[in-house]
Amino acid sequence: MNLFAEAIAWMLAPAQWTGNYALPKLLGEHLALTAISVLIAAAIALPIGWVIGHTGRGREIAVAVSGAARAIPAFGLMVLLVLLLGVLRIPEAAIITFVLLAIPSLLAGAYTGLEAIDRRVIDAARAMGMTEWQIFFKVELPLGLPLLLGGIRSALLQVIATVTIAAYVNLGGLGWPIIQGIPLRRFDQVLAGAIIVAVLALVVDLLLAAAQRAAVPAGLRPPRAVRRRSAAPVAASAPA
Repeated sequence: MNLFAEAIAWMLAPAQWTGNYALPKLLGEHLALTAISVLIAAAIALPIGWVIGHTGRGREIAVAVSGAARAIPAFGLMVLLVLLLGVLRIPEAAIITFVLLAIPSLLAGAYTGLEAIDRRVIDAARAMGMTEWQIFFKVELPLGLPLLLGGIRSALLQVIATVTIAAYVNLGGLGWPIIQGIPLRRFDQVLAGAIIVAVLALVVDLLLAAAQRAAVPAGLRPPRAVRRRSAAPVAASAPA
C-alpha cells in the first residue's frame, strides 16, 4: 500500500508535469505512436480482410499469417529491425513492429465481420439488383461493423501496451518512467508508469466497447423487455 501511495505521489509531483519528460508530453508521444501504427495497419489489413470476407477465399492463408504474426516477440522484432535498418531508422523500425502487431486483430475483425452475416441477407440484396459495391457498402459493412470495431479495439489495446518498449530505443512514450526507473530502483516510478498505461488502456477499451455496442444495427438489438426478462432469472438466482 505504501508503494502504491508513493506511485500516486510521484505522478502528482509538479516535476512530472514540466520538462522534456513531462507526463502530458509522454502521453502525447504514446498516443501518436499508437495512432500512426494502427492507421497504417488498418490501411493494409482492412481491404484484405474485406476481400476475404466478401469472396470467402483466402481465409486459411489469412489465419496462418495472423497466427504467425502473433507469435513474433515484439521487442525482439524491434531490435532486429533496428539492427537491419540502422540506428538512423529507429522510428521506422518501431512503427513497423507495432504495425505488424496490429494487423492480425484488424484482419480478423474485417473478415469475420463479413463472414458472420447471414448469406440469405446477401442473396436477398443481389436479388434486389444491388451491385457488389452496393452490397458491400450498404449491407456488409454496416452489419459487419460491430466485429470490425472489436478487431480495432483488440489492436489498439495490444499496441498501447507494446508501445511502452519504444522507450528502449529513446522514442519516448509512457514506457519511459518504467525503463528509467528499473535501473534506478525507483519502484514508485515504475509502478506509476504501469498504472498510467493501464488506465489509458482501460479508458480506450471502455470507449470502444461503447462504440461497438452502438454499432449494432437497431433491427438486430433485442428489445428492452427481452433484455429485462433475460436478466430477471439471473437476479433471482443471486444469493441474498
